[in-house]
Amino acid sequence: MREWDSVSEFTDQLFAHLRRAEQRRWAHAYVRGLLSTPGKKSIRRLAALASDSPTAPQALHQFINESPWEWDPVCDQLRQWAADRVRPRAWTVAPVVLPKRGDKSCGVHRRFIPHTGRTVNCQLGIAVFMSTDAGEFPVGWRLFVPEQWTRGPLREQARIPQARVHSTELEILHLIDSMVRNSPHLSVPVVADLDGYMDSRRLIDGLAGQGRDFLVAIPDGFPLAPLNFRAGIPRTPVAAVTLLPDEHAPEARPAPRRPGASPRPGRPAAQDRLVQLPGAAPGDQRPRPLRLFARTESPTGGPGRLWLTNLVDRPADELVAYTERHPTTGETVDLLQRGFGLRDFEGRSFPGWHHHMTLVSAAFAFSRLADAAGAAGAQPASA
Repeated sequence: MREWDSVSEFTDQLFAHLRRAEQRRWAHAYVRGLLSTPGKKSIRRLAALASDSPTAPQALHQFINESPWEWDPVCDQLRQWAADRVRPRAWTVAPVVLPKRGDKSCGVHRRFIPHTGRTVNCQLGIAVFMSTDAGEFPVGWRLFVPEQWTRGPLREQARIPQARVHSTELEILHLIDSMVRNSPHLSVPVVADLDGYMDSRRLIDGLAGQGRDFLVAIPDGFPLAPLNFRAGIPRTPVAAVTLLPDEHAPEARPAPRRPGASPRPGRPAAQDRLVQLPGAAPGDQRPRPLRLFARTESPTGGPGRLWLTNLVDRPADELVAYTERHPTTGETVDLLQRGFGLRDFEGRSFPGWHHHMTLVSAAFAFSRLADAAGAAGAQPASA
């Protein structure tokens, strides 16, 4: 069947680095199963599609949970495959909360979830999406490892490598750096709304240190200072909310528009001002100019979500367009949960979780982009 021939060609490209043909065969079986098995994507149901052998579920479980294959090279190939079909516009970083029962799943813990206002028992994944005009495609994952899972029997039982036990901010920075280093032609801005999940200042400092263009959501009261090159970096920080245009601030200038560009109907305006972070980074001779902006969400012009970016010369509409990509990642996560088994991983190992998430991402990208032949404007298939 031609459709499955295409899946085979796709998985052959993604898993070419695997030395054993048996591993490549099970990778193909898992992706094919995710694409065609209705309902819950359990190991047993996926294996049944690949083989009627009674040992097939055990072999597929071994491939996902126990086999030591590296998932980062697969993600590298997935990004390249997707970029050959649709043009990346940004890397969008978002939290993915996976509710869990019990305390055996790797990294499970109780956590307050800001957007729901509830505390749940869950795993927390951080996903990096390739944002394109055809949709959001997850192309990199990191499982948050709470402190209690970083040592002793819990870490050993879950097979969490010591090299992977870092702060969440550092793990995300490592992931982004690896992605851009392995795909230098895909250098696009990083858009991150991780407020409530990680330290925004550490993330901003890390992205700036890597030389990345970024837009990072920040909380109210985030310490910022007015930009003042002559006086240097002020000693006294000023709360972010006071830096939006008001009676004490210079009048906000309308952002320039590209020649021939027309405003997008219904798009909120943005208020913005140049600022800097209090406290100089080592080796800084001058403060780094940053741009604080908030989308105008209400008819009265009240400020919405606060964002900080080093794209100080871009039109306001362009900045707002970047931030609008972030909410669509939630829609993609819903699709991954409903149709691609995002929450159906049954194992308890750290490598197994990343194997499953990588294969789910591959199946999703294939379902949306397999028919795209390098056209930047390819449209996603209907859900």
